[in-house]
Amino acid sequence: MADEQHDPAKERERFSRDAMAHLDRLYTLAYHLAKRPEDAQDILQETYARALAAYKQFTPGTSMKAWLTRILYNFFYDHYAYKKRRLFFEDNLSFENEGAAQWEKTGNNNPGPEEHFLKSELQTQITEALKQLPEKFRVPILLVDMGDLSYAEAAEILCCPVGTIRSRLSRSRRLLYKQLKDYVIDESKGDREK
Repeated sequence: MADEQHDPAKERERFSRDAMAHLDRLYTLAYHLAKRPEDAQDILQETYARALAAYKQFTPGTSMKAWLTRILYNFFYDHYAYKKRRLFFEDNLSFENEGAAQWEKTGNNNPGPEEHFLKSELQTQITEALKQLPEKFRVPILLVDMGDLSYAEAAEILCCPVGTIRSRLSRSRRLLYKQLKDYVIDESKGDREK
């Protein structure tokens, strides 16, 4: 029985299964870093290849999501961004994969035409707003707000103090609010305007 628990093939299989649970979030991060679905898939594939090769270095009981995110982030900035640095963002981004995944998660697989249009329009506006943010403000939003990492995990990944993460997030959120204020419902004004 003890031999089964320390069987390297079974440990690797269990690690692989647990790591796959974070696939959607990591793809979203890779997509927002790379700006193209094909590049995001390449980054994600390399992230999982590196994670599987180093699975024994993962400490059980710690956050696998944070560990995988750090691998993805380090790969992107150490190798991928260096080779594929872009001066301009691409205009034609596709949200088909991300949008479909979001509809499946919410259980609304058959939205009405108005709801589908509004959701698509909002996704486009959010992505455009994120593209306008300087990288030092965009990445903390991707890690904390979209990636569900803690401030401490994001600080560890970015190798900076937690206070810096808090400050950048605050500034990022204000910048995003300015760009998306037409899409935000301000409930505090609702009663005063009547």
